[in-house]
Amino acid sequence: MSDEPQQPNGEHEPWGWDPRDPSARGGNGGNSTEQGGEAGKVKKPERTKRTGWRRAVPTWRMVLGTVLVVALLLIGGFIAGYQLVGIPPANANATAQSNVYLYKDGSVIARSGEVNRESVKLAQVPLTVQHAVLAAEDRDFYSERAVDLQALARAAWNTLTGQGKQGGSTITQQYVKNYYLGQEQTIVRKVKEFFIAVKLNREQSKKQILEGYLNTSYFGRNAYGIQAAAQAYYGKEIGDITTAEGAYLASLLKAPSAYDVIVHPENKDAALARWNYVLDGMVKEKWLDAGERAAMKFPVPGKVKPSTGLSGQRGYIVQAVEDYLASNKIIDENTLATGGYRITTTLEKTKQNALVKAVDDNVMSQTSTEREADRNVRVGGASIDTGTGRVVAMYGGVDYVKQYVNNATRRDYQVGSTFKPFVFASAVANGSTAQDGQRITPNTEYDGTNRRMVQGLNGPTGYAPANEDDISYGPITVRIATDKSVNAVYAQMAEDVGPDKVKQTAIGLGLPKNTPDLTPYPSIALGVATASVLDMTEAYATLANHGRHSAYTLVDKVSKGGADLELPDRNTEQAVSREAADTTTAILQSVVESGSGTAAQGAGRPAAGKTGTAEDDKAAWFAGYTPELTTVIAVMGQDPETGVQKPLYGALGLARINGSGASAQTWAQYTEAALRGTTVTNFDLTLESGAEETAPPTEESFSPGISEPATGGTETGGEMEIGGVENDWDNSDWDNSGPRGGDNGGGGHEFLPGAPGPPAPGQ
Repeated sequence: MSDEPQQPNGEHEPWGWDPRDPSARGGNGGNSTEQGGEAGKVKKPERTKRTGWRRAVPTWRMVLGTVLVVALLLIGGFIAGYQLVGIPPANANATAQSNVYLYKDGSVIARSGEVNRESVKLAQVPLTVQHAVLAAEDRDFYSERAVDLQALARAAWNTLTGQGKQGGSTITQQYVKNYYLGQEQTIVRKVKEFFIAVKLNREQSKKQILEGYLNTSYFGRNAYGIQAAAQAYYGKEIGDITTAEGAYLASLLKAPSAYDVIVHPENKDAALARWNYVLDGMVKEKWLDAGERAAMKFPVPGKVKPSTGLSGQRGYIVQAVEDYLASNKIIDENTLATGGYRITTTLEKTKQNALVKAVDDNVMSQTSTEREADRNVRVGGASIDTGTGRVVAMYGGVDYVKQYVNNATRRDYQVGSTFKPFVFASAVANGSTAQDGQRITPNTEYDGTNRRMVQGLNGPTGYAPANEDDISYGPITVRIATDKSVNAVYAQMAEDVGPDKVKQTAIGLGLPKNTPDLTPYPSIALGVATASVLDMTEAYATLANHGRHSAYTLVDKVSKGGADLELPDRNTEQAVSREAADTTTAILQSVVESGSGTAAQGAGRPAAGKTGTAEDDKAAWFAGYTPELTTVIAVMGQDPETGVQKPLYGALGLARINGSGASAQTWAQYTEAALRGTTVTNFDLTLESGAEETAPPTEESFSPGISEPATGGTETGGEMEIGGVENDWDNSDWDNSGPRGGDNGGGGHEFLPGAPGPPAPGQ
């Protein structure tokens, strides 16, 4: 018989355990000596119950259990995925379909997407070019694993949480994406990419993977692979590419078309920064000697050789649509390059044809091979449906095959006096006053004296812009100053409103924040900024739409394999008050009725608009609208060989070209044709108080007269005296300091002590 104490039911109870019935141990909960006089073991204290907020905190056992379960699931998932996901055959990228671009009515504009690829062995690619690619994309390629888990997790999280579809792949992963899968940024594709990359890394050497990557990557200009890229950009075999050229080709991998400095000259700074990043990375990794790197100059690529299937306006349209899709994150460039997409644009065939004909009739047909200046003539145009923001027509140039830079979307020409309405709209929107304390309205009087010093709150600003042809107007109303595009008036108005407020108004109306030379100085009023024709069309459409802004749209529908892609929502917001927009429209109607834009009357419609001419007559603009349609036309000068901007003096057989000539005439012919057969509609305007037109001043009150330049600065040879102090700046430093002339957006001007920042920027 056991010596252990017996429980009433005859079962044994282990020492130290609480009995099922506390009374079984002398009624004292088992803390006393057991029956039989034997010393019992003390019972383990009861665990304190968790109360309050502690109940919500998991115990260490729960945390450990969860971690173990998750680890087991991950390990199991990895094993299952590794077993189930095999290395597939190469994708169909080598025989990619064409993308089809359609007008709004479904008729075909163009087809693109023929793949240009020529594979080469890794040994054919110079080692310095290989290193340039690694410096650009994956510097630890030879030492790292196939997958960057941290970057992969970050990309998956951002996609799941709606923060954008992002990459973050190693070269091995990118090769898998290029060769075995596709470019779509989805979770399923990323999971497959993960397992295929892991397997591939086991089955192929790093050199084999790098060779595959170089042969499948997209470099822009329809070039797949490093060999095709060498031909497309430099007309060379890859074996002949220099280190500097190789660094540029490597730079293209991040943003192929955006970094093409020939197609997008406005992006040269960004491309140059990327090129420097690649070379500096090579030096850091000891793949390139620092001295050799320091001696390198940027290797400007050769001209684009577009497919003849993109001749005429087709290539410009395709380029603009692709840029729109990428910038709005609808489809990235690499994904689109795989082909098979049907893209229905907002362009209307009849209006597109009307715009092309208007440009041909008023500009291109007026050129002559016998005039040297005519070889420099370029034209850009865009037209937007005012109510919807849809681009209905666009003119990019004479022929994409001959001239590949899209003049409708480039951002490197000054907009001139077409910017002035933004200054007035800002004045009304902000309730600004002139220096006499009176609110700024169309009837506010300003001093239109030529080279009048702009006055700030603290006195002279040091900025004294010239009017066109150095004409002085004396006291003049804002309405008449707009008709005649008087620089002296608008520079002072910009100072009265506040240049930063003017800048913000322009951005609200539709100009991009990063528009070159959109700087908050009084010179902003004269149009030194270099917005594109399409940018300006969007901004003027906001004025036409009573101050309601919505970003333009160029695409109606995108589909592939019968499935439609999601397009971004288009939001409309009140950029400026209706009174500000409508009062601006009222003074722009006056420009068409009796000012510099009378040629626009040829449209036979109620119209509002503004002329503008860039510095040295390098561009002549007309921006205008009817209640239904907003259109901007710009005639530009550019050397066809060097790409340098050129004055338009003597072009089209004219001494000068300004916005009131060919640009306004083209606008009028196009607008008449585009709206032919539709009901004529008048503007419905709500004006600010005090904006009603008063009796026009007498001729004597604003008759032009020549005045002497403002005192305080004279130019002498290569030096400039400012306030009696000589400065040895070379004139070349200031060649582009600002446009000249009243309609010229800028003008000969002088800088005196106390100027608010640098002088007006030029091109």
